[in-house]
Amino acid sequence: MPPHTLTLRQLLDDYGRTYASEAGITLRDKPAPLYQLLVLATLQSTRIRADIAAAAAKELFTAGFRTPQRMLDATWQQRVDALGRGGYARYDESTATRLGDGAELLLKTWRGDLRRLRSPHRELQQFPGIASAGADIFCREVQAVWPRLRPFFDQRSLDAAQRYGLPTDPKKLAGLVPDDQVAVLATALVRSTLRA
Repeated sequence: MPPHTLTLRQLLDDYGRTYASEAGITLRDKPAPLYQLLVLATLQSTRIRADIAAAAAKELFTAGFRTPQRMLDATWQQRVDALGRGGYARYDESTATRLGDGAELLLKTWRGDLRRLRSPHRELQQFPGIASAGADIFCREVQAVWPRLRPFFDQRSLDAAQRYGLPTDPKKLAGLVPDDQVAVLATALVRSTLRA
């Protein structure tokens, strides 16, 4: 048994939950859940704890803002209020604006469907509040339903892999788990650095 197997098992046991699942998103290759993941990535792209971003996303979705059209139809104040209920108070006003602008961009440019992205990491950065780090967050998780992106490990997850003595080559690292667990592994690696 390779020396990193126990570490890998412990890593998955301790941190093996995606942020999408924490936010109540049942990720599928369909427009609404993909949009919800984009909302979560937008919230996580701000300097705020991941658990607060997940709680705020849940509040937005509970308020009915699960599609870009619903987000755009909501008033700015409704978005601010939902973010506030989720504990996302420090950046609620600017984020409410970004969410509305991002929904409009998605509807106009990709007809509300992120599956139309041709170069996801690059094109995601066109959304307000989604820079390279936000695109990393989205791609790390969406690879669970977009096999064309798999394996996707951003630098943060690869740095954590190196720290645990795991392979830093994305294909070798992905080979340690079944295909349907690559996103979980990528997220677990990142989560482990946040709690360390």
